[in-house]
Amino acid sequence: MAGYYIVTGAAGFIGSNLVRALNARGERDIIAVDNLTRGDKFSNLVDCEIADYFDKKDFFEALSNGAFEGGIEAVLHQGACSDTVESDGRYMMDNNYRWTAELIEFCQTEEVPLVYASSAAVYGGSGVFRESREFERPLNVYGYSKFLLDQVVRRQLAVRTAPIVGLRYFNVYGPGERHKGRMASVAMHFFDQYRATGKVRLFAGSAGYGDGDQRRDFVSVDDVVSVNMHFLGKADASGIYNCGTGRAQTFNDVAVATVNACRAQHDQASLSLDAMRAAGLIEYFPMPADLARKYQSFTEADLSLLRRTGYSAPFAGVGEGVVRYVDHLARAA
Repeated sequence: MAGYYIVTGAAGFIGSNLVRALNARGERDIIAVDNLTRGDKFSNLVDCEIADYFDKKDFFEALSNGAFEGGIEAVLHQGACSDTVESDGRYMMDNNYRWTAELIEFCQTEEVPLVYASSAAVYGGSGVFRESREFERPLNVYGYSKFLLDQVVRRQLAVRTAPIVGLRYFNVYGPGERHKGRMASVAMHFFDQYRATGKVRLFAGSAGYGDGDQRRDFVSVDDVVSVNMHFLGKADASGIYNCGTGRAQTFNDVAVATVNACRAQHDQASLSLDAMRAAGLIEYFPMPADLARKYQSFTEADLSLLRRTGYSAPFAGVGEGVVRYVDHLARAA
């Protein structure tokens, strides 16, 4: 008899999409773990099938009491504070580092495969995005919490008793993120701005980049889920891997894709970036000084290690992924 799949952060953005993907594979024995202090997140699970729900604070007690007598097939750990400007370091380290380190210890003791969410924030001020210690320079306590956890995992790899995989997510966008508020993707914010005001606002030039030309690796949640599913049942691929498209694109690219997708909803013709600027559909404003010191103006995942595990699927660029996302947002509006 197969055991349970445990998904932490199950009512959140990536977690709920993972539950949905497991359902699509025919899995129903899923334990959802989350903190519903923000109760509106429940809506992400309404169309999902789960076996049970546990609050985060009760989860370890349930584990120690043998709540899952059928065993555990794997843990997909997505639960974390993802607010990159959170200043409470004690909270961040307790939530993102200590709690996850204890979960890793449990999974290794019980020989349970674990896939957990790391972050491209680990690279911080580095200009090289390769999974190697010399390129890891976090700029904020969020990035440091993920960095420190990855070091724990690296020390564990040589003596592991079960597969353990860390996925360094780059800029993820897609359905299920609305509850994240200010930390939701720029694609969602651009959609909301355009629907409300008929224009979108981007950061002006900084760090040598022109207006809106800062470049990030924007990755669809559909591709992130696909990578997670790739590692389930893969016993020979433990390690830390980048999870992005491998292609940096500008914030202007995201804005143009979003605006044109919104225009298409009303049978309006697509416009170029220059035409949008001339028409006042795109505006720029200065980046706050306190953010500029901690801002990643460029990210681009090196996918070499991921590809070596046999993951060969293509990743959607913003021209495809953002358009698909805007269609979803328009239907939900």
